[in-house]
Amino acid sequence: MNATDWISAYAAKLGTEPPTADQFDAVLGLAGVAAHASERVAAPVACWLAAKAGVTLEEAMALAREVPD
Repeated sequence: MNATDWISAYAAKLGTEPPTADQFDAVLGLAGVAAHASERVAAPVACWLAAKAGVTLEEAMALAREVPD
């Protein structure tokens, strides 16, 4: 099973739609900023925080870029 299939199946279990291709890329971009600015473990937690805060992916990315390396 590839990542797209797994995410689609997980989204179904959560009762929500899977991300669009653009959303998928944006989440990976946010994860990349977090991982490269600190440690790899920051990537999933940064994505979780953005979701918890309820901000758009664009806002999450802009704010992540403001955090010093």
